[in-house]
Amino acid sequence: MIRCRRRDYDVGVKTTRREFVTGLGAAAASAALAPSLLAAPVKHEAFTFLFVTDTHLQPELNGVVGTDMAFRKGRTIRADFAIHGGDHVFDSLGVPKSRAIALFDQYAKTEQDLELKVYHTIGNHDVCGVYPASGVSEADPEYGKKLYEERIGKLYYSFDHKGVHFVVLDSIGITADRAYEGRIDDAQLKWLAADLAGIPVGMPVLISVHIPLVTGYMSYLPEAPVPPAHHGLSVANSDKVLAVFEGHNVIGVLQGHTHVNETVLWKGVPYVTSGAVCGNWWHGTHLGTPEGFTVVTVAGGKMTTRYETFGFKSVEPQNT
Repeated sequence: MIRCRRRDYDVGVKTTRREFVTGLGAAAASAALAPSLLAAPVKHEAFTFLFVTDTHLQPELNGVVGTDMAFRKGRTIRADFAIHGGDHVFDSLGVPKSRAIALFDQYAKTEQDLELKVYHTIGNHDVCGVYPASGVSEADPEYGKKLYEERIGKLYYSFDHKGVHFVVLDSIGITADRAYEGRIDDAQLKWLAADLAGIPVGMPVLISVHIPLVTGYMSYLPEAPVPPAHHGLSVANSDKVLAVFEGHNVIGVLQGHTHVNETVLWKGVPYVTSGAVCGNWWHGTHLGTPEGFTVVTVAGGKMTTRYETFGFKSVEPQNT
């Protein structure tokens, strides 16, 4: 687990009284332009929900059995609802459309065992036929994100629960050469700014995104001999997304994709990447993180999390 803390350092610069008073006046003027920065947090009712990500449901390696085990464990926890962090199935990117459809059908059946309302986040493995090896044409009406929209729902949206505002983002950018990268597109950035501008000042905000906005994951990996063709492990334009968060009471960001259990604290906001339901793609642990999901509690304007495992044993262990 990583915790990065912001610190204020004394750089040894002397300030006169006039400069100090002038600075106070400038700060007051800035605050008048951005009252949300000074507003008291909006009170809300405490509650718990599940963040379940990277199920990578598949019939091979007991992937369906493992997903069902996770969901059955999840329903023993008193929670108001669940958010799926993306990568519902494995895989839709590079397989024939018939296989992708069959996986989404199986996922829908398995999710019923969770017995909770589920809000969904799109993952890279949820897009259909993007890799040329799939044989799916770009002209196919279910190519790319269309199949996900048909089977699961909206790509990005928001909702409120007990006084907390939730935002679900689409972090999957499809590239011109039929691959993917982490990216929040311009239309979505515009929507996000408008959505956050429309909520009460000080209202707590929680974000769900598949590919991380803030992560230390690349630091845990050996140096790649060849740089990757695309920015796929984090969101390439996360600076633009984080800029939209400024001035709003964002109390947490929930992320998936990397299959590790990690928390990075950036500007006072916890960016929590959850371990995967599938662990190491149903082969055991990934960088020490076993198969599991995250339990999230929101109380007193703060988000706290804990990681739950569910006892899955891989039939083909390849721990990393």
